[in-house]
Amino acid sequence: MKGAIRMLRNRWMSKIQRVIISCHDKSGVVELARVLRDFRVEIISTEGTRRVLHEAGIESREIADFTGTRELLSGRVKSLHPKVHAGLLGIRENKLHQEEMQTYEYEWVDMLVVNLHPLDELIANPALTPDELVDQVDIGGVAMIRSAAKNFRYVTVVVNPERYASVAHEMQAHEGSVPFTTRFRLAQEAFAATARYDEVLAEYLQRCEPPED
Repeated sequence: MKGAIRMLRNRWMSKIQRVIISCHDKSGVVELARVLRDFRVEIISTEGTRRVLHEAGIESREIADFTGTRELLSGRVKSLHPKVHAGLLGIRENKLHQEEMQTYEYEWVDMLVVNLHPLDELIANPALTPDELVDQVDIGGVAMIRSAAKNFRYVTVVVNPERYASVAHEMQAHEGSVPFTTRFRLAQEAFAATARYDEVLAEYLQRCEPPED
């Protein structure tokens, strides 16, 4: 019985091998990335985050290089790619998922570190019109967070910079893995963050007059 329990625990606690990092708030991300580098985790990042990591001496792979598709529509489409979401959403021991990942030469993504530009800050800026604010609404980041949080049995999703230190500690204590219970708690926080993001946006738009056609 103990052996079976241990197998189930290990089944959902594999070493993190690949992470996507895309942060509006860059505080603490370099320190987390150093721990990831120490565990030989492949780091994939978006342009702004990649620049910060590079300046700190931490190399990462540009997300466009990972997907094989350049950014489209002035940056509106960069992480909305099946390689990203298949890597986040795939069930690791599902044979069909394994075969499809191999067929398309896709790779699992084991951790997602994303935080969004707070809408409260944008709303507080009187210079921004509703059209301009909506143009800055994050689509790709929210989609990645939801994909990673849905698949918390296999993926660690971190949306709050205040969690970086504890996640790094968990990895150091568990040979590069993050325990299942921690992943579940982080997923709860992730879904709360996207729900709050949508709520703030919806409340703001309900106060606005329709823009001119």
